[in-house]
Amino acid sequence: MDLVIAIGLLIIGFVVLIKGADLLVEGASAIAKKFNISDIIIGLTIVSFGTSAPELVVNIGASIGGNNGMVFGNVLGSNIFNTCLILGIAGLIYPLAVQRNTAFKELPFSFFIILLVFALGNDVMLFGAAENTFSRIDGLILLGLFGAFLYYVYSSAKNDPAAQEEGAIESMPMNKSLIYVATGMVGLVIGGQLVLDNAVFMASQFGMTDRVIGLTVVAIGTSLPELATSAVAAMKKNSDIAVGNVIGSNIFNVLLVLSMSTAIAPTTYDTASNFDIYFLLGATVLLTIFLFIGTKSKGGRFTVDRWQALILLLAVVDYTVYVVVGKDIFMIIMFLIEST
Repeated sequence: MDLVIAIGLLIIGFVVLIKGADLLVEGASAIAKKFNISDIIIGLTIVSFGTSAPELVVNIGASIGGNNGMVFGNVLGSNIFNTCLILGIAGLIYPLAVQRNTAFKELPFSFFIILLVFALGNDVMLFGAAENTFSRIDGLILLGLFGAFLYYVYSSAKNDPAAQEEGAIESMPMNKSLIYVATGMVGLVIGGQLVLDNAVFMASQFGMTDRVIGLTVVAIGTSLPELATSAVAAMKKNSDIAVGNVIGSNIFNVLLVLSMSTAIAPTTYDTASNFDIYFLLGATVLLTIFLFIGTKSKGGRFTVDRWQALILLLAVVDYTVYVVVGKDIFMIIMFLIEST
């Protein structure tokens, strides 16, 4: 296969994958609405699942196909780009005000589950096992935490009138809803396979590992919906939506996407992913610090200022360069200076 064709098919795969998720969410939400299911429940289940569907479909395919590096690379890479790239861009557009619950509950919980992934993956280092395996039990542990997180979000949303008013579900005829659901599912399968096959092909052509392709190309592609949502929210100065969208997506990626992938097909954990976990932990801590030292918005809410958003953006650029070429930007600049 020609490399240009592979890149084109990869882009087509992302488009089909994301559009398939949108159609599935619209159709399934309309069906649920006809059965008098509340908007809160629909939002917590169908809509939330839909935003994580691209990562989930690609990850399950990678797990079944034995592309272990991509399983973890996609999840960790998506969370890294969510935290640094998306919040960096959104924060440059407009300073991000964050609710108290996000600062004191959701961000610490996000940090905790990243640590948990590290503990579950490093069996040799921590427990003296023969190999590092992410087993079905590990996946089920994460899935159990996912259920607890859903309950927490449901309880919070139930007591928040503003949350209940957001995102009205569009009604449509049952036949149209079923067509949307069927088309969306087909789109997810076809798009996911196109992304996976061509990403693996590109990795072989560029001499890159599945992990690196998952951390970069696949992670960025599957994070495009979150990027679009957060950028638009920042432009409209709805910064709570921008930050909440990112933190919620990070938690869903770990607790739903990674848990389902490993519960279906146990996966070998590559300790090279520890570097990505360290960076993600550092980025989460840095974001938390920024919230507490940033300019307080009206009402005393925590804020990420533009200069702090720029730091997050520069950090992920440096990280990406290091992952791809093995040297960070500073080392490259020093090498160029010495060469001249």
